[in-house]
Amino acid sequence: MAALQEKKSCSQRMEEFQRYCWNPDTGQLLGRTLSRWVWISLYYVAFYVVMTGLFALCIYSLMCTLDPYTPDYQDQLKSPGVTLRPDVYGEKGLEISYNISDNKTWTDLVHTLHDFLAGYSPEAQEHNINCTSEKLFIQESFTAPNHSKFSCKFTTDMLQNCSGLVDPNFGFAEGKPCFIIKMNRIVRFLPSNKTAPRVDCAFLDQHDQDTQPLQVEYYPPNGSFSLHYFPYYGKKAQPHYSNPLVAAKLLNVPRDTEVVIACKILAEHVTFDNPHDPYEGKVEFKLTIEK
Repeated sequence: MAALQEKKSCSQRMEEFQRYCWNPDTGQLLGRTLSRWVWISLYYVAFYVVMTGLFALCIYSLMCTLDPYTPDYQDQLKSPGVTLRPDVYGEKGLEISYNISDNKTWTDLVHTLHDFLAGYSPEAQEHNINCTSEKLFIQESFTAPNHSKFSCKFTTDMLQNCSGLVDPNFGFAEGKPCFIIKMNRIVRFLPSNKTAPRVDCAFLDQHDQDTQPLQVEYYPPNGSFSLHYFPYYGKKAQPHYSNPLVAAKLLNVPRDTEVVIACKILAEHVTFDNPHDPYEGKVEFKLTIEK
């Protein structure tokens, strides 16, 4: 029977480990000589330099195919989404409720509108130009400063009675609130060729025959988005672009009753009957005004 190997002491193990880290007899460091370590290091340096170069070449080739002003892949939606201000979301979408006699219930709604319209002040729009034409503002070249395209001004005073300048409470105190409607941006989207898109708000699913149709005052007049705000050429081409707005002042909302209101965009190239997206081309919200 072979004799059992002697168990190495701790000092012996430490000595072997030290000789592995550095062997003075052979000049090896961690089992390899200095020349072998140099060749291995050079190999990996060359390997990673080549890999980095190939990766950089791939990224450069990809970037050469991209247009910085137009996204290659845009949203599949053919029509823009529509948003509402003030926006208070409940369990099933937009739900807005307040009490006329209790200003604490509508103060936050008013603040939301003031904060939103701050981006449409004359100071915020100083880089944009005044546009008077009611035609599409087609810009084939970059004629604005810094290789960009011009954007048309939209200022709060265009919303008149719903601008917050005439009535700082936006009609909430009298039970005739203002709501601001905005279309989302789609690069190079043309809502119509000749007629400006406009907003149409109405009660949804009105079953009570005694209830009058919704009466609305629109600002700007007719609730239209002027065509000179279209098309939108993207953030890089139009860094100061501001979405046009339409304000709807609701005049005859019944008290102490929850109503559902739908505001649709009526335009040649805007659809609002997509069952999979309730905010495409329209916005629906529940409104309750208590006395």
